[in-house]
Amino acid sequence: MPIEIKMPALSPTMEEGTLAKWLVKEGDTVKSGDILAEIETDKATMEFETIDEGTIQKLLVAEGTDGVKVGAPILIMAGEDDDASAPAPKADATPAKSAAAPQKEPEVAKPAAPAPAAKAQPAAASGDRVKASPLARRIAEQKGVDISALTGSGPNGRVVKADIEGAQPGAAKPAAAAAPAQAAAPVAAAAPAPAPEGVPSETVKLSSMRKTIARRLSESKQQVPHIYLTVDINLDALLKLRGELNKGLESRGVKLSVNDMLIKAQAAALMEVPSCNVQFAGDTLIQFKRADISVAVSIPGGLITPVVTSADTKSLSAIATEIKDLAGRAREGKLQPHEYAGGTASLSNMGMFGIKQFEAIINPPQAMILAIGAGEKRPYVVNDSLQIATVMSATGSFDHRAIDGSDGAAFMAAFKRLCENPLGMLA
Repeated sequence: MPIEIKMPALSPTMEEGTLAKWLVKEGDTVKSGDILAEIETDKATMEFETIDEGTIQKLLVAEGTDGVKVGAPILIMAGEDDDASAPAPKADATPAKSAAAPQKEPEVAKPAAPAPAAKAQPAAASGDRVKASPLARRIAEQKGVDISALTGSGPNGRVVKADIEGAQPGAAKPAAAAAPAQAAAPVAAAAPAPAPEGVPSETVKLSSMRKTIARRLSESKQQVPHIYLTVDINLDALLKLRGELNKGLESRGVKLSVNDMLIKAQAAALMEVPSCNVQFAGDTLIQFKRADISVAVSIPGGLITPVVTSADTKSLSAIATEIKDLAGRAREGKLQPHEYAGGTASLSNMGMFGIKQFEAIINPPQAMILAIGAGEKRPYVVNDSLQIATVMSATGSFDHRAIDGSDGAAFMAAFKRLCENPLGMLA
C-alpha cells in the first residue's frame, strides 16, 4: 500500500515550514534513516529522514515552497510490495491546498490582445466573496487596495497579482465600509513602508526563522509588561578564579569562559530567588524546581537558544563542555528540537561586541532574561576607596505579570553577589 509522507513537526512551536530542498527524486529507493529533504522551520534548517522503506513515487510539494502546514502530505512512497510504476494516488485535496504556499501568479505584462469588455468580470458577483488569489489578497492588504472594486484579469474574473500592482493605493475602501478603527490599527501599523525612490536596494525574502522571531518578539513587547533592572558588577574576583580554574582544567582540555560562569551564577540566583524562576500562565503561575538556562547564540539568518538543563547542579566544567557543543551544532543547524525547547530563563551576552549595556526582550513563555554587557576598566569604589576595576553591567528584563520589582531586585542582588564572590558558585 502506498505510504503518504507528511510534513513533520521538527520543533515544538512549528506550525508550518519551508520545503527548502529535496534530497531525493521520483524513482529513488530509500530505506529507514535516509534523508528525504531539508526543511526550514521557525528555528533552523533541519534534515528530515524517513523511517519507512520503499520507492519515491510522487513529490507532492515543489522545492522552495513555503507555508507548508505540519501534517500536510509532501510525498507518496510505494512500499516494498507495491508497484512503484503505478500512478500515485491523489493526496487529499483539502490539506494539500492549505499546505502549499500560494503559487506566484503569472505576470500579465504583454497580453496578446485586450480582453473584450463583455468578458471582463467583476471580482465579486451576486454577494459571493471576492475571487482573488492569496498572493493578490496579501499585496492588496499591504497597499490598501479595495479588491472588490477591481476587475480581475485572471480566469473567471479572478483578481491576480498584476491587477493589484496596477491599481492605485487610493482605491482603498471608504472609511464607512472599513473595519472598526481598533481592529484595523494593527494591520495599518504592520504595513511595510515603501523603499525610498532612487536608492539602490534589493528585497530579501524572510526565512521562516526570521518571520517567527519578528512575530514572537513583537508579541512579547506588545503583551508582556517588561520591567528592567540593572546592576554594575566588579568582575575582578571572577576573572581571577577563572584563570586559576583554567590552569587546573588544562590537562582535561576544558577552558572556562566568563559566559560559562555567568550561566552558573544565573542558575544559582534563580534557585536562591525562586519567585523569579517562574512562568506566567493566565490565571496560574508555574514555579520551576530547577534552572534550565536558554543561551542566545547568533546563527546565519537569526538567533537560536540552546538550553543548558539543570545548570544549577552542573559543574562549571560540565557547563563549559555542554555549551561549546550546543553552540557549535547550533551554528551548523544540527540541534535536535529538545536541545533548544523549553528553558526556564534566558541569558544574552553581547559583551564580546563591546556593548556596554542593553535591555533584552523576554523570550515567551519565559518570564525573565538577563542581558550581559562588556567587562571594562572603570573607576569603581572598592573598600571605600576609588580604584580601577573590571566592571560589567547586567540588566534583567522581567515579566511584571509574574515577577514583582522587589523579587527582580532580589534576583539581581543575588546574581551580583555570586559574580563578585564566585566561590559561592562552587559550594
